[in-house]
Amino acid sequence: MKETFLGLIILLIGTQCSFAQNTPAEQEVIDLSKDKWQWMADKDAGKLTALFHEKAAFVHMGGSWGTEQELNIIKSGGIWYKQADIHNVSVNIIDNTAILLNRITLLAVVGGNEVTNPFMVTEVYVKQTDSWKLGSLSFTKLLTPGDR
Repeated sequence: MKETFLGLIILLIGTQCSFAQNTPAEQEVIDLSKDKWQWMADKDAGKLTALFHEKAAFVHMGGSWGTEQELNIIKSGGIWYKQADIHNVSVNIIDNTAILLNRITLLAVVGGNEVTNPFMVTEVYVKQTDSWKLGSLSFTKLLTPGDR
């Protein structure tokens, strides 16, 4: 019985150690991205203004624009990011730049119409002083079997 229990403990420890661990900086960016989705759902322009770099670029299915227009669209409800279900996330940090990829299903209201789309979202963050600023947010719609 002791041998079985000991074997089980060793197996569990080995399994836990085999999973990739994020560095503290990577986890900080992952958490910030997750918070960003909630702030967008809440239309919290104050928190988003603090996060978005003043020269950030936003790329959507319908066009691309800068920080001021993105914030105005969120505040006005032109795009309401109701819910982002995050399926996968990865982040790579190069010097003071973090590149984060999210595979999400986004439930949004666009021009008064509720839509759901699968996206690969690329987020680029730049570390300035002690905080990360979002420099780019790009949505790439993913093809699903019914789209082919």
